[in-house]
Amino acid sequence: MIKLGGLTYQQLRDKFRIKSPWDMIIIFVLNILITIPIFIILHHNLITLDWAYPVDRIIMFVIILIIMQLILRAMRRITLISVILYVILLIIGTASGKYTFQSVFEDYRSMMYTMDENPYPQDIVISKLLPFPNKSKILDAVEYQNPKIRNFAIMAINKNFKQVKGYYDYHTVIQAFAVFKEINSHWNYVSDPKGRDYIAKATESLEYLSGDCDDHSVFMAACIKSIGGTMRLIHTKGHIYPELLIGTKKDLEHINYAIKKVLFVSESKNKPINYHIDERGNIWLNLDYTAKYPGGPFMNEEILGALTLD
Repeated sequence: MIKLGGLTYQQLRDKFRIKSPWDMIIIFVLNILITIPIFIILHHNLITLDWAYPVDRIIMFVIILIIMQLILRAMRRITLISVILYVILLIIGTASGKYTFQSVFEDYRSMMYTMDENPYPQDIVISKLLPFPNKSKILDAVEYQNPKIRNFAIMAINKNFKQVKGYYDYHTVIQAFAVFKEINSHWNYVSDPKGRDYIAKATESLEYLSGDCDDHSVFMAACIKSIGGTMRLIHTKGHIYPELLIGTKKDLEHINYAIKKVLFVSESKNKPINYHIDERGNIWLNLDYTAKYPGGPFMNEEILGALTLD
């Protein structure tokens, strides 16, 4: 008989068993949480019948609810064990301050809000599930606390847009644009070794301002983060590029004017400002190495993953 810590498998199972009716309550709550995003996806992708009342959508929601309930009940033991393990991990995350119960609530709520507003809500779910390539290597490479990186950023700030006035509320964004201008006006694209995905640390890229798209993204993110900017990296098919958080849609109006009328007048003339809106309604501006001005054109519109460097 298998034993763990002096207890048999049967004793362990009995010890962690959730008694009725709590097991069914937990399964039903989990069912609701799963059914809502599935319903939103189907609602956006299936034809709406032209009825006086949305009976078709009500029927669809009930059918999804029943099917998911049957599946979760059939997998009751696995479902409940998974819930218990998840709660334990959340307790550990709450104690360490890394990922709390409040974080789960906020992420779920923001995801539901974005899915409801997005015509392709399945893309939101996919972006949450897909892993970001070389995540640990990239996080290590963003050496924003290295003095050499900050000194480069300060040099760029003193060289570009130092005399610009009237944007006190956006001074960090303007300074980030100064860093962008310095990097993108000197960046030299160099491919990785054949058959290998090489991630250069920010201090490596500093020496020659050269590398591929992920090296540029790491370097740009490190420099702007070193002066207080908030950055994220976007993964698309075969490409990674950096984005800068600029705030809300109201902030975008001020930043749009600054780019087109003050800072990058010739580069952005008669051209659109490209940005993304995340699940919380925040505006992120494209800072790709191919862009001649902040908010330049995207190389690829499809987002496969996002890595926020907060």
